[in-house]
Amino acid sequence: MGLVNGRPYIDKGRMEPLTFAFLKGATPAEHETVLYDDRYELIPYDEPADIVAINTEIYTARRAYEIAGEFRKRGILVIMGGCHTTMIPKESLEHCDTVVIGDAEPVWQEILDDVQSKHLKRIYRGSLGKSKGLGPSEKIWTTDYSIFEGKSYLPVRLAQFSRGCQNHCEYCATGAIYKRKSYHQPVHELIKELETCGRKLIFFVDDNIVADKKAAKELFTALIPLKIRWFSQGDISFAEDPLFMQLMIKSGCVGMVVGFESINYTNLKQMKKNCNLTYENYDQLIEKTRNAGIFIWAAFLLGYDKETPESIKKTLDWALSKKFAFAAFNISMPYPGTEYYTRMAKEKRLLFNGNWWLHDDYSFGASAIQPTLCSPEELSNACLEARMSHSSIRAILSRSLDRKTHMKDIRNFITYFLYNPLFRDEMKKKHGMLLGYRGSA
Repeated sequence: MGLVNGRPYIDKGRMEPLTFAFLKGATPAEHETVLYDDRYELIPYDEPADIVAINTEIYTARRAYEIAGEFRKRGILVIMGGCHTTMIPKESLEHCDTVVIGDAEPVWQEILDDVQSKHLKRIYRGSLGKSKGLGPSEKIWTTDYSIFEGKSYLPVRLAQFSRGCQNHCEYCATGAIYKRKSYHQPVHELIKELETCGRKLIFFVDDNIVADKKAAKELFTALIPLKIRWFSQGDISFAEDPLFMQLMIKSGCVGMVVGFESINYTNLKQMKKNCNLTYENYDQLIEKTRNAGIFIWAAFLLGYDKETPESIKKTLDWALSKKFAFAAFNISMPYPGTEYYTRMAKEKRLLFNGNWWLHDDYSFGASAIQPTLCSPEELSNACLEARMSHSSIRAILSRSLDRKTHMKDIRNFITYFLYNPLFRDEMKKKHGMLLGYRGSA
C-alpha cells in the first residue's frame, strides 16, 4: 500500500489474494504463470514476461500505478482490473495498456488470444453477473490455489460462493458495480473445490453470504460433511431465524463480519442501509448470536452527517458492552463511482481535490470529506481513539470473558487471542501511512 516512517509497509495480517486464484483457474495450462505479492516480497521487474496483470483497490491504486510504470518502461504489456479500475477505468488507462471492467473470467481467454495475435484491445468488459447461456448447475469460475504455493499467508483459505449484493448502500462500491444483483457458484462445484483445497479453516469473501437465504441453506447443508470451520460476511438478518442459525453452526460457522455501520437511525437512513433500518435496535439479535456461540466482527462506518466525536464514543461504548470478538471503526470514505462520492462532490465537501487515493498529502486514517458537525481532524482522531480503545490490552482481556463465544472452546479461545493482537498492531502501524512508494526502492 505505501510507506510507514519512510519504509514499505509489510502486512503481517495478509490473506491470500483470491483474485489471482480465479485468474489462474481461467488460464490454460500452456501459459506459464507466476504471482508476486507486493505486500511482502520484492517484484523482479527485469524477469522476462509477456504480460503483467495487476489487481487494483482504491488504497492500492497509487502503488499499482507505480508498479505498472516500471514494467511498461521495460516494454512489457500491463493489464489492470479490479474494483477500482472498474469504478473509474479512465484513470487506470492512463497507467496501463489495457483495462478489464467487471469480472475478468468471461473475457480472460479472449485477452490471452489477443496478446498472442498482437491485437490487444484497450478495454475489455467482463460480466457483472452470471454469463448468458449458463445453466444453473454450470461452473462460473474455477479456483486454482496452486498459484499460492510457496507463499506466506495467514493459515486461512479464501473461497467465494457469491458475488454482488442485493442491497445498494450509498457508500458501497460493490452495490455501485453490481447494482443490487448477486449470483452464486453452483454449490456442488464449490464443494468439490473445498474438498481438495488443503485447509479446514475457510473465509468466504462474499459481500453478503446470507443475502439469498435459499441458496445459503443449500450451501450450508452441503458443507456439513466437510467438517470445516468457516467465517464470512453478511447482514444481521441471519440471526432472525433460529433454525437458519443452527444450520450455519452445524455447517461449521465460527463467526461473521456484520456491518452495523451506525447506531444512529438518521445516519443509517442517509446511508440507505435498508437491511438495518427494519430493526429498532440490534440488541436482541446480537444476544441470539452470542447464545449460539458465533463470533461477531462488528463493522462501523463513522462520519455521516449526524456524527460527532461524542457519538463515536457512544458507538465505542456500545460495542464494548456487546463484547464483540473484533470491531472495525472505519471513517466513511468517498469511493469514486458511488452515490456517496457524487453527493459529497455536489455538496462541495470532498477534500484532497476529490482524488484522495492519489493525493500527495493524504495519509491512511485521515478523513477525505468535510463532516457536518466536526472537523476532519476531529473525526479522524475520534475513529483512531475508538480503534485503540477497543483493541487495548485491557479491553481484549475484558471482552474475552464471554464464555458463550470467545471461551466457548479451546479453538475459539486461541483464535480470539491470536488475531486480536495481530489486527491491533497492524492497525496501529498503518495509521498515517502514505499511499504509494513515491520513488523509494
